[in-house]
Parts: sequence; structure tokens; C-alpha cells
Amino acid sequence: MARVQPFSAWRYARSDSDLSAVTAPPYDVISRTQREELISRDPHNVVVLELPEGPLDPALPGNRYARGKEAWGEMRATGVLARDASPQLYVLEQSYEIAGRTVRRRAFIAEVGIEPFEADVIIPHERTLPKALGDRFELIKATGANLSPVFGLFDDPACTTDVLFDEVMSTKPVASATDDDVTSVLWACADSDVAGRLTNLMADKRIFIADGHHRYTTALAYRDLRREQEPTFEGDAPWDFVMMALVSMDDPDLTVLPYHRIADAPSRLDSAQFYERLGEFFDVTELPPGHPSSSLTHLERQSFLVKTRDDERARLAVLRAGIDLAEAIPLDRSTAWKDLDVTVLQELVLWPLLGIHPDHPETLDRISFTKDAHEALRETSVHDVAFILRPTALTQLKEVSLSGETMPQKSTYFYPKLPSGLVLRSAE
Repeated sequence: MARVQPFSAWRYARSDSDLSAVTAPPYDVISRTQREELISRDPHNVVVLELPEGPLDPALPGNRYARGKEAWGEMRATGVLARDASPQLYVLEQSYEIAGRTVRRRAFIAEVGIEPFEADVIIPHERTLPKALGDRFELIKATGANLSPVFGLFDDPACTTDVLFDEVMSTKPVASATDDDVTSVLWACADSDVAGRLTNLMADKRIFIADGHHRYTTALAYRDLRREQEPTFEGDAPWDFVMMALVSMDDPDLTVLPYHRIADAPSRLDSAQFYERLGEFFDVTELPPGHPSSSLTHLERQSFLVKTRDDERARLAVLRAGIDLAEAIPLDRSTAWKDLDVTVLQELVLWPLLGIHPDHPETLDRISFTKDAHEALRETSVHDVAFILRPTALTQLKEVSLSGETMPQKSTYFYPKLPSGLVLRSAE
């Protein structure tokens, strides 16, 4: 069963509830230039905790993790951050415009009992990368803190949690932040009855990790480390929980976008040979002038747009009729996993044609990801090839996750990202 409960968060102590100057996007989408811009807004921007300066080797003096620990301690000691006096249930609403309409996504921010994946309570859907895991683990060891929430999804077809959202949001918000045309508003509720009702509602649910697999996995490793260090500790400890933002999978405003791929061959790509080999499994056609992404929306078979460095326009690649994916992808995986567009791209194109695969980490420096299709296509001026994908459906995410499998990396982009800095949690 999922254990969901309120907690006393650390929050920025400001007279103004607008925290735009001190919040930031998640650490894994922040470039060095953007980091500098965030700190120029305010030297205490949360990025100094999430992405401290310094060497990544924890054995070196002045390393990233030691500096993060120092900043976390200083910001609490000097009153930059203040802790809520009693446990609170937090509600986050993010509003933005898409396709000409205003969308509002709501989440509960609470602490959730950490469970190993095999317990079938907290369920991942994407695989993690060792390099990122090591970095996040060293940071949580140093700070003992959850600096940003894991993004979790839960089933709620009857929309039973809507009443709780409405109750909390009927009070005055405690903070807000605006970034990249997304406004995030935070409410805090100390009513134990409201929190207890959420705890009861979530008790028989599974939680699917939408985003933050590295954060959850390192929180699990940190929990195990602390249990080894303090084997006589009785009852629940702070490290037995992790901060999560919980969103209903049945929320009609839940937006899932695709991650597009930009890739390079091991040596200069021969476009003619590439397209010839691509034709073994795909029907490839040149697209007429115009916006290319619209050509993907109506297709029933696995498909993507592809543009090489030598192309003036993108081409449409559609899995050929009659291709048996069970045969074409001879791996011991479920049909649901093999049916994913990202799987088809990974196993039939990226690996055999470009030599890129997550099972071979040394090849991953030749691939990057973006949610912006136009950016991906523009990047072919300096990179060999771009792939424009369709979004993964939530039904596919659930089916693959419940089969005990994980999707290829960057299979989903839940928009918008959760902001860092509105709510922080001590796990010490």
C-alpha cells in the first residue's frame, strides 16, 4: 500500500509570495548558461542547492556535494529558508496555455513511503542512467534533503480527489512562481482531516513515476544507507520517505509530449546508405513543404519523422505493414514494450544503424533529447540526424509499467516540468 502523509517543508522566507527569483526548472534541464542566469536573479536561487559548483569527484576539496551541503546548512541557519511549524499537505497548480486554451494541472505534494520496486507499490516506467544516479546519490548523501519532488501518477477514474483539491485551494495561496509562461501556485493545508482523507484514498493505489526516476532511486539507496548506519532506529525515520508531487492519471489536463532525438553516427553519416537500410523496416517518403509534425497525428503504425544533415526537408518513416515486431525485435520483452514508438526507434534504427544503445553507455554521448521539434530539425546543421516522435500514450505507460518493464530513456515528457524551490524537505 502507498503511504502518503503531510510533512513540514522548508520554504523560502519572503515577505513577497512571488518566488520566481528563487525557483528553477529541474536540475537535468538546466544548462550552464541558464544556471548563471538563475543565480543572477537571486544568489540564493535553489539552483545553488540542486547544481552546486565544484568538481564532481566527492574526494576532491570544494566538490559539488560539499558545497551543496554548506549552502543547505547556511540557508537554513540564516533564515533564508524557514520550516513550517506543523505538517502540511501542499497543493500545486500549474497553469499554461496550449493549443489556444488555458490548462491547469493539480498535484498534491506530500511525503511518500519509499518502497523497493519489487514491492509493486512505486512503479518506474523509464530506465535510469548510472552517471546521473551517482551524481544525485552523492548530493542526497551530502545534504540529506529532497530538493525537488518526484513526479508521481495515480489512478483516480472517479475523480475522488477533486474534492480535496477544491478544499485546499479554497484558502489563500502561500507562494507562486512564473517561468517560461507557466505559472505555479502553492497552497498549504494543516488540516489533519484533509490529510487523513488523502492518506486513506491513496492507501490502496499504486504510484507510477512520471518524472524523477533518478531522484526516487537515489532516495531508496539513501534510505538503505541510513538504515545500515542506524540499525537501532525504531519506527519511521525521515529517510524512509521521499517528497512527491502526486497527479491523477485521469486528470484531463495531464499533458504528455514526446522527446525528440538528435544523433550522430560513429563517423560521418552516409545519408543514402542510411535511408537504404531504413527501408528494410520502414516506408520512407519525402514530405511536402509545410509543418512536418502534423503528418504524424493520424498514423496507426509506429512512425517518426527523420531528417539527416544532407536533407532539405524531413521525411516520414512508417513501420511497413506486415512487419512482425516479435520477430524484428527478438528480445524477451512484452508486446506492449515492443509496440512503443521509442522502442521501435531504439531497436530498429538507433542501435543497428547508428550504434547507439543505453546498454552501451559509451555510445550515449552521441545522442541528445529535446521536446522542441523545430530545434531538433535545426540541429541537423551540425549533427547527423534528427528524429521527431509521437507522444507515448498513458495507457502504454501503464501497461508497460505493470508488466514490470521500463521504457527506453526519455520516452515521455510530462509538461510542464515541476518547479524546484517552492517546497524542500529534510530527509535527515
